[in-house]
Formats: sequence, C-alpha cells, structure tokens
Amino acid sequence: MATRQIAILGSTGSIGVSALEVVKANPDLFSVDLLVAGRQGERLAEQVRMFKPRVAGLSDAAGFSALCQALGVAAGASAWGDTKLVCGEAEILSAIAESSAPIVVAAVVGMAGLSGVLAAIDSGKDIALANKESLVVAGELVRKRVSEKGVKLIPVDSEHSAVFQVLQGIQPGDLDSVILTASGGPFLHTPKEAFRGITPEQALKHPKWNMGAKISIDSATMMNKALEVIEARWLFDVPEKEIEVIVHPQSIIHSMIRLIDGTVLAQLSVPDMKGPIAYALTYPETRARRVMERLDFTKVQELTFLPLQADKFPSIERARQCLRGANGASAVMNTANEVAVSLFLARALSFEGIYSLIGESLERFGSRSYGSLEELFALTDEVTEWARQYATSIRH
Repeated sequence: MATRQIAILGSTGSIGVSALEVVKANPDLFSVDLLVAGRQGERLAEQVRMFKPRVAGLSDAAGFSALCQALGVAAGASAWGDTKLVCGEAEILSAIAESSAPIVVAAVVGMAGLSGVLAAIDSGKDIALANKESLVVAGELVRKRVSEKGVKLIPVDSEHSAVFQVLQGIQPGDLDSVILTASGGPFLHTPKEAFRGITPEQALKHPKWNMGAKISIDSATMMNKALEVIEARWLFDVPEKEIEVIVHPQSIIHSMIRLIDGTVLAQLSVPDMKGPIAYALTYPETRARRVMERLDFTKVQELTFLPLQADKFPSIERARQCLRGANGASAVMNTANEVAVSLFLARALSFEGIYSLIGESLERFGSRSYGSLEELFALTDEVTEWARQYATSIRH
C-alpha cells in the first residue's frame, strides 16, 4: 500500500489523538496533509511540530493566538515553516476542499462537525466518520451527497466499524438485523432513584473507554447508543426495527450481525479506538500491523449480555420514535442533548434534567421537518434557544 495522505478534523480530541497515534506508528502508510481543531491551540502546536502538516487550522480566534504563540510566530501569522496556518470556519472549509488528502477523519464532536463533513464529501474525499451527529441530524442529506459524489463513508465508531467489517462479503438479502452492543456505561447497576445526585465527575468515569467529555456523558445516559441506532439506520440502510441493542459490559464484542439463516457474526478485540481508525484509513487495502494489543482469550473470564433497561435509560426508545417520525425529530433530540450535556458539565442542570430537557424538546419540536440545510440549521437554532431557556426554568 502506497503512503496515504490524511486530513483530520478534530485532531486534538480523543479520536483525533488516536488517529495521530496510528499515523505515528505507521509512517510508511500515512502522512498528514491537514489538521483542524477547535480551541486547543497549544495542543495543536505540538501536533504541528511533530507531524508537519501542509495546513493547520483552528476555528477559535483565541485558540489561534495560542497556536501562533506556541509555534513562536507573530499573532495572526499565515505560516509556520512550510505549514500554512488558517483561522475561522470559512478558511477551514476552504482548506478541507483544497486538501490533497483522499480521506478525511471527521472527529469534531457534535453538530459542529457537519459542515466539515459536507465540505469533504463535496470535494470528493472519502470520510472516516467518527462524528455520528452528522448522520443523526442530516442522514438523508449526507447519504444523498455521498451517492452523488461517489465517495466512501467508512464508520469509525467501534460499534459501526464492527458491523461494517463483518458485513464485508455478505449479500444484502442475507442480513436479518444489526446488533449494537453497549457497555452500559458507569451507571449500569446504579438504581434509578440515585440518578438525581449523579455528579459530572461520576458520569465522566467510563469503565472501559477513555473518551472526551461529551461522549462520556452520552455514554452515561445511553444517549450515545441512541445516536448510534440512528447512525446505523443511515450507514447500513436498515429500518429501525432491524437494529437491536444489547448490553455487553466487557466491551470485547463490539457489535454483531444476524443473518436470515440464524447465523450471528461478531467482531471482537480489546477496547481500543485505534483499531477502527486504522481499519477506516486503510480500507479497502491491507490492514495496518500491530495497531492494538492482541486479545488474549485465556484472560477473558466471561462475556455477558444483558437486556436494555429502558425505564432507566429512555434515550434509545426516543431514538426509535424519532426514526419513525418526522425527519427533523432526530435533529431536535441531538440538539437538545448537546445543550443538556453542556449545562450538566457546567453544573447548571442535574443528570435527571438531561432526560427531562430532551423529552420536553421532542414534545415541542419533534414533529417538525426540514427540506434543506438552511431549514435544518434554523430548526436547531430554535431548539437551542428554547432548550436553554427551559433549562433555566427547571433548575429553580
């Protein structure tokens, strides 16, 4: 396999850092053309020094100042050595479109990552998709553009990567259902009555995965799995009723597929995001070597499976209702969740309040539809404003 240039959107987040670890371990396979981050200028400066991308960008002006200072160039500088420096969304979107990388790792957290995903698709680049929100809020639009541009959409979430891998070579008519596994998060065995007192520190302590704050809270509420149900519907073109969810606390089996003859195929590995990332970056060529620690079956004492506790974690049923309703419902749920998580992390909303805010948002806006990106953004802006105001009312 020849050296492949890559672009990483969200390079300072947990997925972006893992992607760069894959690059560092395989210099014969990968080189970095573009690195994009949000606010963490000093951390991006470290990455720029190590990987020397052709272009590096930050969306935040204050972060860009920190980047320039860390690189020892004047504030607002346009370059560091051979690396072009850019700031702001417009400059970043242009850099994505102009990048020579054939594949883009889309790892910006939240709906903020949608514009970068669309810019990459529109410029004919394959997408290694870690930004599940792009498909959650705009699944129809994204799939349409992927089809029009003839690019590949390769999942990086461990669950969807697992499904994608075991689907290779399977005839479409042989698939009965997709089975997504969930670790259960840190509160799998916590009584529902105790949810009121859960703190951000407790919710951030995932038992298996080391992730960013937003994804960790989503895992604690099981919203992460709810979003994955919606993502699976668009990634694999399967109806909601053919997507199963089962709790698997060990996070060894990352997901499965059920075939029409009763056969179940699963993908297993240690819980390490570098595996799905490396697979996406090399697909459909030969896999990279020694990406993850080998799974030692003699040390795996048990693989257990539990049914989902829908009364404790209503997020997944809400996701199913969204898929059965108007096309704006999923965007409403995702937007309300982003607001709720940010408020919870700021101690301005209780853990239980996350569920309440999402439920009320769906009650008010869940029947809305959109036909264009402009209508979608108008809807999510309206939901964001209303949700913040509603959260203030339920805090008192």
